[in-house]
Amino acid sequence: MIIVMKKDCKESDIEEVVKLITSLGLRPHISQGVERTVIGVIGDERILSDVPVELLPGVDRIIPILESYKLASRTFKPEPTVIKIKDVEIGGNTLTLIGGPCAIESYQQMFEVAEKIKKSGAKILRGGAYKPRTSPYSFQGLEEEGLKILKEAAQRYDLLVITEVISESAVDRAYEYVDIFQIGA
Repeated sequence: MIIVMKKDCKESDIEEVVKLITSLGLRPHISQGVERTVIGVIGDERILSDVPVELLPGVDRIIPILESYKLASRTFKPEPTVIKIKDVEIGGNTLTLIGGPCAIESYQQMFEVAEKIKKSGAKILRGGAYKPRTSPYSFQGLEEEGLKILKEAAQRYDLLVITEVISESAVDRAYEYVDIFQIGA
């Protein structure tokens, strides 16, 4: 559920709504926009079904959210999220292409891919340096050597770098080589 506050609501009105939500064991997620504040309710919102939240001071309306991913829904945050890294924008009105292989297998492969995606208009080069497998005999990725190859190819073709990290130690090792971390399951 989303609680939309009135444009002219007071900070104390917002605090009262947040206090009510937390007192019921739910978690509020406040998003303050340019024109109004919305409060996302995280948890089993059925708890609020008998509570007249819409009568609280400063509350404009209540919007139920039916989407599975409430925090990512346009109902909760209608403005587009724009992420700017160096001179590349992701989101908004910009289509940003990202390309590259699932696994970095060789220097030659990465440079060929980087050249092709640059020509296609891509701005970000991706490649998997860590490839966990259930069998210890399967290819596990080039790890840090793969990251070095990925960064070198990206620099040659003026691309940003994204790679998946699967552990905290992978984040520490990848930090100097990548611009964007893809967090894997």
